[in-house]
Amino acid sequence: MAQIPARTVGSGQLSRKETGAAWEAQARAFLERKGLRFIAANVHERGGEIDLIMDDRGVTVFVEVRYRRASLYGGAAASVTRSKQQKLLHTARLWLARHNGSFDTVDCRFDVLAFTGNETEWIANAFSLHA
Repeated sequence: MAQIPARTVGSGQLSRKETGAAWEAQARAFLERKGLRFIAANVHERGGEIDLIMDDRGVTVFVEVRYRRASLYGGAAASVTRSKQQKLLHTARLWLARHNGSFDTVDCRFDVLAFTGNETEWIANAFSLHA
């Protein structure tokens, strides 16, 4: 997987927002190559944000994208804490309601796409609706 290039103006580094957007774009491309269809990105609802929403053969997939330079402290996937899972569940619930759905009526799952250094780890069904 290609590295996200550093910007050459200013400090020579991407801002946190620019870095996040670049990794999310890379995540979207990765998932599309795996056959998922893009629905939305950077979905904001009261109390949270979902990085990507994709469709995997009729299953709505809420994707959290994480990046860490090294696996110190457990790597990118380990950074999706129980608290973060709760926020993602809440945000997904609100997004589904806004689109006339619910966890009872829409097949969905929560994935994590973690970039740690040069490693890419896609964790499908990273946590359940009852996290």
